Amino acid sequence: MSEKKGEQNQVKYYRLEEIQSHNSSKSCWIIIHHKVYDVTKFLEEHPGGEEVLREQAGGDATESFEDVGHSSDAKTLTQTYVIGELHPEDHPKIAKPVEPPLKMVPETSCWTSWVIPGIAAALVTLLYRLYVTEE
Repeated sequence: MSEKKGEQNQVKYYRLEEIQSHNSSKSCWIIIHHKVYDVTKFLEEHPGGEEVLREQAGGDATESFEDVGHSSDAKTLTQTYVIGELHPEDHPKIAKPVEPPLKMVPETSCWTSWVIPGIAAALVTLLYRLYVTEE
């Protein structure tokens, strides 16, 4: 752990390895937006249940926290449990791999949607009539 000097409020930095070791109900730390939270005392009070936090223990809970859509009160309450920040050198270690964008399907034009099938239908009709008239 290192500290940032020169500010009124000193920020404690924690390495990812140390945070990962706090992954039990006796010591439960999580990371949300690179801030480190000790939520051990909050486990029993968590409205979503203790298990939800324990699943994220020792790791990055940012995506899960944001996906749930916590209220502004819940976001304010998180400040009670901040103990420091993830060391800047460890930020890339928790970065989620960027998923490739969905393959865009090109819009079909009028030709491929209507004209070509129309021509094909007319051709089949013409061939059918020729076949029927020959008999």
